[in-house]
Amino acid sequence: MSKSKQPRAANSIGPGRPREFDISEALDRAIFVFREKGFNAASISDLSQATNLTSGSIYKAFKDKKGVFLAALERYVASRNAALAIKLSERVSGREQLRAFIELYADSSQGVEGRMGCMVISALTEISTLDPDMVFQVKAAYARLEDKLTGLLLAGQADGSISRSVDPQRTARVLLFTLQGMRLAGKVGHVSKHTNKLVDDVMHLIG
Repeated sequence: MSKSKQPRAANSIGPGRPREFDISEALDRAIFVFREKGFNAASISDLSQATNLTSGSIYKAFKDKKGVFLAALERYVASRNAALAIKLSERVSGREQLRAFIELYADSSQGVEGRMGCMVISALTEISTLDPDMVFQVKAAYARLEDKLTGLLLAGQADGSISRSVDPQRTARVLLFTLQGMRLAGKVGHVSKHTNKLVDDVMHLIG
């Protein structure tokens, strides 16, 4: 979508003088806040500073911090899914697509990107403190990751690139736990720039 076609919202700067702001850009900036601080530690002041919006504009556009979080989470997941779709489109077999999935996580777990962390995993660590709407959305995002891994394992079995002896559902869960750990390790800078060996080690989990 071109920038000119992205959604915009009114940001009041005085009586009768509305100014538009780019919601997509604001959400991208909010995502960085939530990835770095999580939901509970992020304040409206943090979001205001990151998005260059007044607190009043944030409340007008999103109602409250929860509204910002849910909109940012939806955008974050959509962005990650789009990046994954591109990587998967470059591979043929189910096994190679699974490797591409793991490579994306490995690449995202290093350097500045790694230290920012994953918004979904960050939310999972706070899930006992979130309200039901937020819990539902976070769990749904997490469940879709597990379903995607299961689907790739099944695709590999169908095309012969993954052994039929592998239990797709159990293996998908183990892989997801492993990838979660990778993202958490990346948060503290423990994932090397040389990720090929790491990806190979994870792939060994499926034989």
